[in-house]
This record gives sequence, C-alpha cells and structure tokens, in this order.
Amino acid sequence: MNASPENQRTLLDIADIDRRIAQAERARTQPTQGPRITELVAIRQDQLRELTALTGTRDDVRTELTRLESDVALVEQRRVRDAERLAAATNPKEAQALEHELASLARRQSDLEDAELDVMGRLEEAEAAVAAQQALLDTTTTEGSALTAQAKADVAAATELGAQLVRDRAAVAATVPAALLADYDRRARNSAGAALLTRGTCEGCRMVLPSTDLNDIRRAPDDAVVSCPECGSILVRTEQSGLS
Repeated sequence: MNASPENQRTLLDIADIDRRIAQAERARTQPTQGPRITELVAIRQDQLRELTALTGTRDDVRTELTRLESDVALVEQRRVRDAERLAAATNPKEAQALEHELASLARRQSDLEDAELDVMGRLEEAEAAVAAQQALLDTTTTEGSALTAQAKADVAAATELGAQLVRDRAAVAATVPAALLADYDRRARNSAGAALLTRGTCEGCRMVLPSTDLNDIRRAPDDAVVSCPECGSILVRTEQSGLS
C-alpha cells in the first residue's frame, strides 16, 4: 500500500488519540479510587459487625443495671415498711423478727448496691467501647463517601473526555484515505497501529530493527507504507529515523 508521507504522519495523531481514548476508558471503567473503596466497604462491614456486637453488650449491661436498680428500690421499700412496723410494734418477738429482717435487708441492699456500682463501671466501659467503634465507623464512612464522590466526578470527566476524543478522532481520521485508515485500524488491534521510526528503533514496541530490515526500509519509496517486523505497526519515517 502507498500513502503520502503527510497521511502517514497523520496516523501518528490518530494513534495518540487512540491511546488517550483507551486511557479515558480505563479511567471511566476503573477509577483509581476503586480498590480503596472496595477495601473500605469490607472494613466498614467488619466495623459495623463489631459495633453491633458492642451495642448488644452495652444493652445487656443496661438491662442488668435496670434490674439491679429495681431490686434496690424494692429492698428500700421493704426496709421503710419494716421500719414503720418496728416503730409501731408492741410484741417483743415481732419486734425481734423485724429487726432481723431489717438487718438482712440492709445486707441485701448493700450487696445490690455493690453489684450496681460494678455494673455501672462495666456500663461506662461498654459505652466508651461503643463510642470508639462508632468513631471508627464514622471515619471509614467519611473516607468512603469522599472517595465515592471523587470517583463519580472522575468517571464523569473521563466520560466527557472520551466522547470529545472520539469526535476529535473522527475529524482527524476523515483527512486520511479510507484504505490507509482501515489498514491502521487492523494493525491497531494488536499493536500501536502506527509508530515513529527513530534512529532505527520502532517507538511502538521499542525494538531496535536489524540492519537488514533497515536497509529494506531505506530502499522503500517515501510513499510506501512500511511495517515494523517485530510488532507490525506502520513505521512513519522522518529525518530522525536513522536511514540516511
């Protein structure tokens, strides 16, 4: 195939646009924030499970404290009642029985209040653990929300850029012969499609061409479409190709 040197150089512009289109597509479908967002989702799930467990423990302690407070209140009510009965008692045996019961109730109330203090301490620790875990969860959620918002913005920008590049490509591609463009598109499926030949090196695959291949390219007319023997890209020749 033959094509003017100008048209062959235009293929380099198309190849550059295709490279940028591919970059934009990767940015659209694989935002850089994606791996961290995925990681944060897993972290948040673990943190939420831990928060649920800690909240359950705190609620159990609260229930236990409520029960103890109720028991203390009941014992106090009985002590008040028995004290009133003792004050009004005239029977020595009844009075002695009430005194024994009051002593027993006092011990019971003391034990309950000690247990109540212990549970209050445990509740304070449980509430602190819940607050600390909630703070961790909030931090993870905040980072995840920020990254998700940035990812959405980046995807939108990449989508817009990709659409603009497709339009740019169509405009540039319209300036080269259809046969040459079709040949480039075919090659671009497996290589850069078109690449500069610079000082005997194909810029598409970065391979230094053997002297025999360079001699064949050197003898080819300027309008001949020559190929890289390594990657198959169309080699675009310039003064820097190292052929003179």
